[in-house]
Amino acid sequence: MTDLTRMTATELAGLVAAGETSAVEVTRAHLDRIAAVDDRVHAFLHVDSEGALTAARAVDERRAAGEQLGPLAGVPVAVKDVLTTKGVPTTVGSKILEGWRPPYDATIVQRLRAAGTVMLGKTNMDEFAMGSSTEYSAYGPTHNPWDLARIPGGSGGGSAAALAAYEAPLAIGSDTGGSIRQPGAVTGTVGAKPTYGGTSRYGLVAFSSSLDTPGPCARTVLDAALLHQVIGGHDPRDSTSIPQPVPDVVAAAKLGASGDLTGVKLGIVKEFTGEGAEPGVMAAFRESVDTLAKLGAEIVEVSCPHFRYALPAYYLIAPSECSSNLARFDGVRFGLRVGDDGNRSLEEVMSLTREAGFGAEVKRRIMVGTYALSSGYYDAYYGQAQKVRTLITRDFTAAFEQVDALISPTTPFVAFPIGARTADPYQMYLADLFTIPTNLYGGPGISVPCGLSEGLPVGMQVMAPTMADDRMYRVAAALESVVGTFTPPAL
Repeated sequence: MTDLTRMTATELAGLVAAGETSAVEVTRAHLDRIAAVDDRVHAFLHVDSEGALTAARAVDERRAAGEQLGPLAGVPVAVKDVLTTKGVPTTVGSKILEGWRPPYDATIVQRLRAAGTVMLGKTNMDEFAMGSSTEYSAYGPTHNPWDLARIPGGSGGGSAAALAAYEAPLAIGSDTGGSIRQPGAVTGTVGAKPTYGGTSRYGLVAFSSSLDTPGPCARTVLDAALLHQVIGGHDPRDSTSIPQPVPDVVAAAKLGASGDLTGVKLGIVKEFTGEGAEPGVMAAFRESVDTLAKLGAEIVEVSCPHFRYALPAYYLIAPSECSSNLARFDGVRFGLRVGDDGNRSLEEVMSLTREAGFGAEVKRRIMVGTYALSSGYYDAYYGQAQKVRTLITRDFTAAFEQVDALISPTTPFVAFPIGARTADPYQMYLADLFTIPTNLYGGPGISVPCGLSEGLPVGMQVMAPTMADDRMYRVAAALESVVGTFTPPAL
């Protein structure tokens, strides 16, 4: 019998639509897979078996009644635990929200349900999305299915690992500085960061409000595009949502899969091809550049001189915004409360709650951000970082006057061993060296597998202008048509 867990979302949707299998059968196959391997992978923080089967039965009943359902109806999806899910635990990987069951769904979750997808559960993540390895989760690290002793990337390592381990065909992540693309690169999966404002942040627990972007994770470019189409689009409940329709990313992915990039001009980011990346990563990237050229793309080198300042600028802007956003977690309205014995003041209870509830990395970033926003330092730190952000945006604007899209390695290195970088925050931060500029600019970026180094996956990043998400899907699908998809060693 065909293993349903090894199929793409597109294939599964086709089988369900044709009546060759049922949504319940597909869901049970993935729940069984989770039960078989997740004790080793730890991709999930919560598996909602009952809710998933109920949703799957509803899809089968609607189809039996003759309803016309969406292109992903009956397909399971894993959701990063940063999005609120009504009645289902949402912890954001933190002890401060342990056991919290939100009273409402995030807009993206609502759209997933309306599309007939089946939510399997919530995936592990670095606490409050602050991390590059999913080691900073309060509930333990997630392991990379390619090598269980290595990290799956972060902060959305749970979603990427669930895909690579065949526990889910689709997943949702969020990308503040690379948290969708970097896990995709190191797990051999596809991760897409949409244009900022192209997907709703309503119900997304905020880390950095001007950077956070929810997006699709999948094992193929077409699957990612189909999921992007479901979750994207304007949301009046999100003040930063762009009131425009999503570009036709599905058509672009199908066009790219034809393997023809004639007329497409791609720019290699000069600043991302020098020192900093492992030789094996650069070798896989260069080979993929040759492949794109053979498919008809014109390749030129483009200089974006201010990209080198993106990392320090990001680590002032994001912590500053997080220090403001996380002030709401005070032990008063929801979540953890420590020391409330009737003898302590409210301030003492709030302090004890935060001390017990926040992990070391979250505390580090709150302190950095609070300092950067403090009187006498705001202009020198946060203000200067925003000026750098403007220069990076100008670099992108100038580059896109010359080329259709930019390409680079997604990460400087392959998945590193668990524990290798936790003692050195700067070395950990370098994992997002190539992804952060796109977040500061606000444009879309995608990571697609492009090769192996030391037997571990390498990703190519494709970056496009704002609201030109379709361009990155076309290029990524073209590369995938030659390189193919990647299968990790059997668990």
